[in-house]
Amino acid sequence: MSELRAPRGTKDLLPPESQIWASIEGMLREIYKIYNYKEIRTPIFEDTALFIRGVGDTTDIVEKEMYTFNDKGGRSITLRPEGTASVVRSYIEHKLYGASQPLKFFYIGPMFRYERPQAGRYRQHHQTGIEVLGGDSPLIDAEVISLGLEILKNFKLTNWRLHLNSVGFPECRPAYTEKLITYLSDKSGLCEDCQKRYRRNPLRTLDCKSATCKEIIKDAPLLTNSLCIECHDHFQKLQEYLKIYGISYELDPFLVRGLDYYTRTAFEIKTKSSGSQNQIFGGGRYNGLAEQLGGPKSPGIGFGLGLERLFLALQEENSLEIPLAPLDVFVVTIGGDEVVAKGWEILYKLREANISADMDLLLRAPKGQMKAAGRNQAKYTVIIGEDELRANKLLLRDMDSGEEYTLDNNEIVKFVEELERGQEQ
Repeated sequence: MSELRAPRGTKDLLPPESQIWASIEGMLREIYKIYNYKEIRTPIFEDTALFIRGVGDTTDIVEKEMYTFNDKGGRSITLRPEGTASVVRSYIEHKLYGASQPLKFFYIGPMFRYERPQAGRYRQHHQTGIEVLGGDSPLIDAEVISLGLEILKNFKLTNWRLHLNSVGFPECRPAYTEKLITYLSDKSGLCEDCQKRYRRNPLRTLDCKSATCKEIIKDAPLLTNSLCIECHDHFQKLQEYLKIYGISYELDPFLVRGLDYYTRTAFEIKTKSSGSQNQIFGGGRYNGLAEQLGGPKSPGIGFGLGLERLFLALQEENSLEIPLAPLDVFVVTIGGDEVVAKGWEILYKLREANISADMDLLLRAPKGQMKAAGRNQAKYTVIIGEDELRANKLLLRDMDSGEEYTLDNNEIVKFVEELERGQEQ
């Protein structure tokens, strides 16, 4: 029988890495709280039509990358490849457009895309993101971008650059797409995908990763030169707000992102790494998505940040300064059943007082128990032997200094709390 393994493109998160991830998620939640964003949790699978209608049937996600299957009821179901469509679907379904606008959400969870696994890219990957629905002000765009950059600042990442563009509205794109199609129609060397898509969805050619296509596109007409007055003014005001915040950026006229729902603002934050996975996160405005999904007009903007990419960037910059929480107390018992019972009683008291504590449930020899205390980075050990049991005492040892204290059983909780307070001061 062959050995069972995690599916290709997935990975198990084991301690201590899982503890680091939990710390990262905790830090993200604190930032979202400061900016007054509320958590939304949507299902990890949705009706396939949601992504076809929302993301776009000519995108790589829909054409190549979705995990789609029929359930036992014959319904076509897709594991969510991104977060925005699900959030907007929920916004419409629960009639949240009737509440005071705008609404500000964040999410943290797994996404699924059938891609070739490589560093920073998994078939089940994890993403955090924000969505703001119900407002079209460029001030909202500036806040969304600034929040994303605040995340990088909190994680002490410095090796990045903000790329910014406006892709306009569908109403002001026809003239540009005609120019682009004319430009591309007499060009040879387009990749197979772009040969198929440049007449159906010419903007997608601007997002192509093929080196040959990039070379062809570099002399293409610029979308920003074809923006209507409203889109042009919106983009200019956004840049003014970013300058007020002291945020530097690079105008990137060929940045269109990979999804069909984007309108106006599009942005990406890329590291200056030479690696292929140099985008930490990106997003943009999607003012027509709610209407595409059957809801009322509700302008929106958001971003998605891959946690694997963030983790990779932290490692590359050696910025991973997330302390793992040590165990407060490890209880060591030296003796028979009565000593073990007393140790179990002390363990319960410590945990009841919200002091993190553990003991060796396999009841190894004292030397093995002390090794376990070290592996768990315990600050203190409580040692109970036959002598301590008879005297109704216990021994508390500071694992750093080696200092020892003999205490009555009923003093342990208060004593540890006082030691902890003293270290905090």
